[in-house]
Amino acid sequence: MTSDDQVWVPEACTLPTVDRPLRLAEFDKLFATVLREQQRLSPTTLRWRLAPAAEATARDLTGRESSCCSFFTFTFAGDQAGDGEGLCLDVQVPAGHVDVLDALAGRAAAGMPR
Repeated sequence: MTSDDQVWVPEACTLPTVDRPLRLAEFDKLFATVLREQQRLSPTTLRWRLAPAAEATARDLTGRESSCCSFFTFTFAGDQAGDGEGLCLDVQVPAGHVDVLDALAGRAAAGMPR
């Protein structure tokens, strides 16, 4: 984790500092391996379309993230496109944490396969 990564981690995060690089690496792996599409639904909401096989991994990761950063709301929406090709995961934050969502969106876009 670089100092730039630490800048957007809010004080509300209760994950021990030593564990943060590992959590970030888990998100990076998710983005690089199963993220198929990202949409910004609103300033406070992202939608990620993931490979369907990643549901258990994504649920585990987002569940752990919610426990340390309670301002996140992760909602699994199933296959919104109706083509059986993806699982939708909505990521929402309160307006006061849009900067965190912006950073996460940037990280996801950078890590997503092209």
